Amino acid sequence: MARGPQNREGNLEFSALRLYDDETPMTTRRHFLQLTAAASAAAPKGRPNIVVFMTDDHGAWASSVYGCREMKTPNLQRLADTGTKFSRAYAATPVCSPSRLTYLTGVLPSRHHVPDWLTPEDSAGATARHWVAGLTSYSSLLAKSGYTCGLTGKWHMGHDEIAQEGFTYWATVPGGGGTFQDAEFVRNGERVRKPGFKEDAIGDFALEFLASQRAKPGPFFLLVPFYAPHTPYDFQPPEDRAPYAGSDFGCFPREPAHPWANRGLLRHQNDKRSMEAYSALVTGMDRNVGRVLAYLDREGWRENTTVIFTADQGYNTGHHGFWGKGNGTWPFNLYEESVRVPLIWNHPGRIAASQTLDPMLSSYDFFPTLLDWAGVKAPATSAERVGRSYAGFLRGKKLSAWPDRVFFEYSMVRGVRTANLKLVLRTPEFPSELYDLEGDPQEKHNLWDNPAHAQQKAELSRQVEAFFAKSGAPPLGDWKRDVKQKLTVYQRAP
Repeated sequence: MARGPQNREGNLEFSALRLYDDETPMTTRRHFLQLTAAASAAAPKGRPNIVVFMTDDHGAWASSVYGCREMKTPNLQRLADTGTKFSRAYAATPVCSPSRLTYLTGVLPSRHHVPDWLTPEDSAGATARHWVAGLTSYSSLLAKSGYTCGLTGKWHMGHDEIAQEGFTYWATVPGGGGTFQDAEFVRNGERVRKPGFKEDAIGDFALEFLASQRAKPGPFFLLVPFYAPHTPYDFQPPEDRAPYAGSDFGCFPREPAHPWANRGLLRHQNDKRSMEAYSALVTGMDRNVGRVLAYLDREGWRENTTVIFTADQGYNTGHHGFWGKGNGTWPFNLYEESVRVPLIWNHPGRIAASQTLDPMLSSYDFFPTLLDWAGVKAPATSAERVGRSYAGFLRGKKLSAWPDRVFFEYSMVRGVRTANLKLVLRTPEFPSELYDLEGDPQEKHNLWDNPAHAQQKAELSRQVEAFFAKSGAPPLGDWKRDVKQKLTVYQRAP
């Protein structure tokens, strides 16, 4: 039985893996870690159950794990304290639909042909398309290998109402967004309105899926893509807002408006109500992560379950003078806060606790890594899948040949980030950029026209061109060639 032992109440791992916050005494925390290690010492070594949490519009900066101590995320902190945190993880695309497709398939937007977020008519209903068609998803391969797969939360990759890609349990809000209060889900083909907070409904559906696995042999895979902390900021439960009463929101920069700022998001700039809403949504998401972890503990499954936490892309909340992600500016941007994401892997007894690793990773590496970790044979390597498995790092190995650079793509923008440089290439009607991240970590000084950096610019430009050509992508100037989705018209601030 891959589920793990069935002890329900008062077991060692449940009593040890309680929540704690920043005020927990260090002696208690050390005791907690010792008990965790003891509880997992005899963990079975078969194929693991896997739970993947994914947030939406959630920069790595926006949690206590990555340094924002005022952001109340005790469950993420618990996962990091008892697992491994990656400090340089990036999304290949700083917007939701194309990023999610890259996570799912390992294929870049120029090859899966979704360069921007899907409008509701492209994502759900009679006019929707099956954008994953013709691609190989990790969920379909997991299902073929014996995993029971469930999805509870945001899909936003086309035909949202229909369970697909190996999933036998399916609960989502079609169209990819909407209100956080009293949302209408499609649950296994039936429309269901869930009163209250949308993220609590996602937690409810996640627990329902887990309960359905009690009597089943073989491992399960559960994908929990939250909608938080994406706009709209129309509702957050009082319990999630309470920790921020009187906060000065010091993790939210106050900067002059960026000249390229997206006009539709200007109202959030330097607005404490928006800061409070964003923070409360993060905390409400974290609270539901805790609900799922507590259930795994109660069922005795935690010792045989890998838990992964990440985000579809980052987000700016005043960083660089705007709110938003890659489309928070026009033209689109590849700022650090737009592309850097949280990434935590946790499995007691299999993955080292309290560990921070710093290889440079991309969302296009997730597909091969997840399959490697699950013991599922990936399809033969193709040029379209550009990622590599970083599971060796999780197993304590040193992957000496790991590349110290990641590549990005968003419609008319492509780029590369090295250990200390970032190149952003745009089509000719827009300016390109080069930043020295060591001397200018806030990306304020564009060195594109600086003759002292001409050689670096030329070399990085060649690397970007070669990387995308190898994957079969069209040249940057021809990025619209295979695009079939409806593209949104953006406007910068006046």
